Amino acid sequence: MENYTMEGRTYRYYGQESPLYPFGYGLSYTTFRYRDLVLSPLVLPVCANLSVSVVLENTGLRDSEEVVQLYLRWEQSSVPVPRWQLVAFRRVAVLAGQETKLSFQVLAEQRAVWARDWRLEPGTFTLFAGGQQPGQKTRAPSEVLSTRFSVTGAARPLREC
Repeated sequence: MENYTMEGRTYRYYGQESPLYPFGYGLSYTTFRYRDLVLSPLVLPVCANLSVSVVLENTGLRDSEEVVQLYLRWEQSSVPVPRWQLVAFRRVAVLAGQETKLSFQVLAEQRAVWARDWRLEPGTFTLFAGGQQPGQKTRAPSEVLSTRFSVTGAARPLREC
């Protein structure tokens, strides 16, 4: 095999086509609401990590667990990249009517792209947080928040950070 490209071979690269049962799809006996998605900093140097926090509220009548998922999307890249990349997830138990604030770190290496070497590039990115993939047609009883951040500086190999 000489062609290792993933385009057309996995749902992450299928363009606008969505899988029937995307990652994270499932049933729940309650409903959740996401709010207060905060990124820090909103403009970061090319080798820096990103801090993320989000509030998860169980708005239903039953205690339950939710798998909180963070996805990253490159708005422009010098090489083909997935539509979005799962960068973090956590299963969280939340009592009915309660809420919890979750914190995550998105590492610089999770923004790296392959261009004969792992590279970090400046640009604009979108971060999604929710109980399902962004843009899912098959809806789960959850939602997805999104916000943008920017990376500044010159592109550089990951090993130089």
